[in-house]
Amino acid sequence: MTSVNRAVGSLMFIGNATVLLRLGGCTVLTDPNFLRRGERAYLGYGLSSRRLVDPAIAMEALPPLDAVVLSHLHGDHFDRRARHGLERSTPIVTTAHAARRLERWGFRAAEGLRPWAAWELRHGTEVLRVTSVPGQHGPDLVHRLLPPVMGSVVDLERDGVRVFRLYITGDTLCRPWLGEIAERYPGIDAALVHLGGTRILGVLLTMDEQQGADLVELIDPSFVFPIHNDDYTVQKTPLQAFLDETARRRIAGVRPIERGHPVPLATAVSDAS
Repeated sequence: MTSVNRAVGSLMFIGNATVLLRLGGCTVLTDPNFLRRGERAYLGYGLSSRRLVDPAIAMEALPPLDAVVLSHLHGDHFDRRARHGLERSTPIVTTAHAARRLERWGFRAAEGLRPWAAWELRHGTEVLRVTSVPGQHGPDLVHRLLPPVMGSVVDLERDGVRVFRLYITGDTLCRPWLGEIAERYPGIDAALVHLGGTRILGVLLTMDEQQGADLVELIDPSFVFPIHNDDYTVQKTPLQAFLDETARRRIAGVRPIERGHPVPLATAVSDAS
């Protein structure tokens, strides 16, 4: 019996935490952020951050979407362009806090999930399942002052069999209890890891290179796609620092991704032929 790779779809990194996922017959967008270079994202409490890099494509160039997965309601993850440009009927899978706000804005298909709850999309014999998993957007006291955040486990099933599993960290720090994600959802094929070492008023709010490497070792995905690195002035840790740290630890499967270029996704399966 040999192991072969079977194609399941692709991802395209647009910028910051915005990724276009094509999984089976489903098209999903994560954390829509289409501000242009020089524009400011508003983060609450009178704080904002200037964008340094244009998104790879404009919002108007997106294909029809089956769903949006939104980790939390911050201006660098769901901006004013998304608020005014997304179809109001698009399902948005997010936190309960964000869903309430989105519903007030007219997004009638917003779906708020509590940790470990799931949402499903059926497409013929395929099922795409999004499960909300915990995250912590900063130290304990600061985390409570920020919009609640979720990570996501995205499973693609065909004829009742899981063929691909993706973990999206969301804006979180690495905490030991995140290991429960790998315990509940083993065999993660790939992970989109939010990095950047975001600091506001000196407080670390997203993983720097060391925390990112710690989380990868904790979760142990087959492939790691680092995102949320170099787009905004509040992000203090460059991508290269994470690449150097994972290389130092000999962590395999780290794949930096170029903006705007689709990356094929595949899963290893047993072939008895």
